[in-house]
Amino acid sequence: MNHRYLLGLDVGSSSVKASLVNIDNGQAAASAFFPKHEAPISAPQKGWAEQDPESWWNYARQSIGQVMADAQAVPDEVAAVGISYQMHGLICVDKNQHVLRPAIIWCDSRAVAEGNRAYNGLGSEWCMGHLLNSPGNFTAAKLAWVKDNEPNVFERIDKVMLPGDYIAMRLTGEACTTISGLSEGTLWDFKRQDLAKELLDYYGIPSSILPRIVPTFGDQGRLTDRAAKELGLKAGTPVSYRAGDQPNNALSLNVFNPGEIASTAGTSGVVYGVMGHPSCDAKSRVNVFAHVNYARELERLGVLLCINGTGILNAWMHRNIVAADMGYAEMNELAAQAPIGSDGVVVIPFGNGAERILENKETGCSFQGINFNKHNRSHLLRAAQEGIVFSFCYGMEIMRQMGMDIHRIHAGKANMFLSPLFRDTLAGVSGATIELYDTDGSVGAAKGAGMGCGIYKDHDEAFATLRLLQTIEPDVKHKEEYQAAYNLWKERLKV
Repeated sequence: MNHRYLLGLDVGSSSVKASLVNIDNGQAAASAFFPKHEAPISAPQKGWAEQDPESWWNYARQSIGQVMADAQAVPDEVAAVGISYQMHGLICVDKNQHVLRPAIIWCDSRAVAEGNRAYNGLGSEWCMGHLLNSPGNFTAAKLAWVKDNEPNVFERIDKVMLPGDYIAMRLTGEACTTISGLSEGTLWDFKRQDLAKELLDYYGIPSSILPRIVPTFGDQGRLTDRAAKELGLKAGTPVSYRAGDQPNNALSLNVFNPGEIASTAGTSGVVYGVMGHPSCDAKSRVNVFAHVNYARELERLGVLLCINGTGILNAWMHRNIVAADMGYAEMNELAAQAPIGSDGVVVIPFGNGAERILENKETGCSFQGINFNKHNRSHLLRAAQEGIVFSFCYGMEIMRQMGMDIHRIHAGKANMFLSPLFRDTLAGVSGATIELYDTDGSVGAAKGAGMGCGIYKDHDEAFATLRLLQTIEPDVKHKEEYQAAYNLWKERLKV
């Protein structure tokens, strides 16, 4: 059979992206995403965020159709399918695999009280020792909310799943999940290396409601006749990989081993590092999940630091501080006219809701130290980017306290990492070398599928063609200036 491509899907809350990766050269032959404008998120009440899972399927169908047409590919040429997806969501289906209510997605905060109740009821020692997290607002707590507030829905549930599990079910007709997926919902007990039965019992949730576990890499089912017909693919094509978007981003950057770090800096920002031993932050300011290559006999844990106020602050500055016709590259040049430390101007960037690294406090964004006689737009612009970097470094200090060694950061050359000022400041303050690559989540999912179906023998072979675009070394000459600016920022941060 003449297999030429691997298909990767990245199921986000704003769009679903598909990529066809050429097996021979490892490069994307075609990529497409739908919808072209940000997908709707419903908020029936304050703090709620819901989406229709059927919409994800429709966007996937459109994206797959587009890449198949653009690459002039035929169904026989697709060897396998991999899935990346928005984490921490909840989809409930009945015995006929019909969705019972809209998906409760990652940014929905309704279940905080349920998470806190379990944290207090089971005790912090048990939660941090077994779950490596507080139950917080993750999938288990969201399911407890449904049980308590929508009993008519709960009693009809046959299976609950994450967004990636749902898409895999639509592809294969089978409901299944992974250990990594269970861990992101605080449904995996790392100490017992089994389902988190005590948490399920605490909430009164039967374990039968969870799908069967399949490997992250491996045969997770095959396309049904119906799915193949809808998508223009071949029935029997294997689904051979799935992972949440942040573990998958790390995979996309070939981050698999202890001490390796992946980062993104879009609307929100993420630093994701791999550890080889169980550890947690007692205040749950960062989260720990099973990484894509976690196994009972190989502990590979992903430590997730998420900063809400990242690219959204930079976009706000672009809309409100500079001229309407000024592009981001010009704005970065204007920001670079100010000196390191922005001559004393400090920006606290947390204007996009409560921040986990601040123990879920909502401080808001603030500009401090402005002197009307010497500061101008360049100082404000630089201080904003520095504030974002400093928030990353603040979280990385927590990760180092957990035993993580941070010397090298892998990132895609996109979003905030397009800014030389941002990159240089992050390297200068963290002391880490930054490597920028040409990749994205859907391409990573495709290569994960190649690992899962045996086309690649391991991750080194899968990512042998990963293109390093640029390396940024820490600026030793200005190390003291960067550190002084960061120390001032920490002094002004009142939490």
